[in-house]
Amino acid sequence: MFYTHGWVHVIAGCMFCGKTDEMLRLLRRFSIAGRRVVLIKPRLDTRTDRVTVVSRSGAQHRAVSVDDSNEIDAVVADADIVAIEEGQFFDERLPEAVERLARLGKQVIVTGLDRDFRGVPFGTMPRLLALADQVTKLTAICMVCGEPATRTQRLIDGVPAGADSPLIVIGGIGDETYEARCRLHHEVPGTEA
Repeated sequence: MFYTHGWVHVIAGCMFCGKTDEMLRLLRRFSIAGRRVVLIKPRLDTRTDRVTVVSRSGAQHRAVSVDDSNEIDAVVADADIVAIEEGQFFDERLPEAVERLARLGKQVIVTGLDRDFRGVPFGTMPRLLALADQVTKLTAICMVCGEPATRTQRLIDGVPAGADSPLIVIGGIGDETYEARCRLHHEVPGTEA
């Protein structure tokens, strides 16, 4: 969708649901329409090089890596469209940065995991979802039963990770650290049922 004023679009869901592909599809459309696009990713995301975002399908786009949301304003310049990949990895000031960009007339797209591996709302994503003008929530396919998946399952040596495992473990491209799971098959040992 093309707007002439500020707008915030959050694309959320579990791992393997196509969040990055959807964002890159939108960025291609904006580029074709002559809009100036900048894509920002957290330096914490080391799955690919620092200047590229790559989806699991192989789609890619040039990006700028930043350490935290304080650096976003400096890299936006005269962009019309500001895309922010992996919003859950940013600090608690990201929602304010996104709102500021929208007030400046920028169209902002943020992708991110809505829940962590335990099934708990992840980082600033609940706030971003609440302030968004548009939300796209995607699902994946459960790796156990083939039903729609809304959860991210972390595995350690092929077994579901316990609730006391570290919150952030970068992975998911070319490894078996994560799977998409439905509500029924999502397991987190150490949590109350």
